[in-house]
Amino acid sequence: MRRFFMFTAVAVLAAGFGFNARLMAADAPTAKATIEGAGDNKGKIKGTVTFTQEGNGVKVVAEIEGLKPGKHGFHIHDKADLSAPDLSSAGGHWNPDGHKHGGPNDAEHHAGDMGNITADASGKAHLELMMPGITVSGDKGVVGHSVIIHENEDDLKSQTPTPGNAGKRIAGGAITAAK
Repeated sequence: MRRFFMFTAVAVLAAGFGFNARLMAADAPTAKATIEGAGDNKGKIKGTVTFTQEGNGVKVVAEIEGLKPGKHGFHIHDKADLSAPDLSSAGGHWNPDGHKHGGPNDAEHHAGDMGNITADASGKAHLELMMPGITVSGDKGVVGHSVIIHENEDDLKSQTPTPGNAGKRIAGGAITAAK
């Protein structure tokens, strides 16, 4: 009988912790960028990028369509201003710590270096990435910046003439706090 009560107590506690974990995930701070094509790609590229606070970092989930097949540089840029037709008003890569450009898994990289997003033969791309060391809001927060997708693959190493040497900015979206 005693074992039955212990088992029941453990089961109830485990269920409670699972429930709390689900509640915490549902209440985690989130932000979103609605991606739209720019220039010749206006009306062709669209999608969303969602940022969710998880532990000491941010989980990024991107769903994009309308890209040419292959890899495209994928970054968080400094400003949420997407008013310029070529998206140059978004500024450079978000780099609050003054690091060199690199890939998201390199020891040194910009906070906004998300590497590349790869589109399949139909132009659809899906990416899930964990970015440690940043947050959804606050001093290291993504809110108030933008996501930019480039025409070509980011080489993950070039510093000049532009970080990553990924070509034109073909789509973007301002990152705003989710409601």
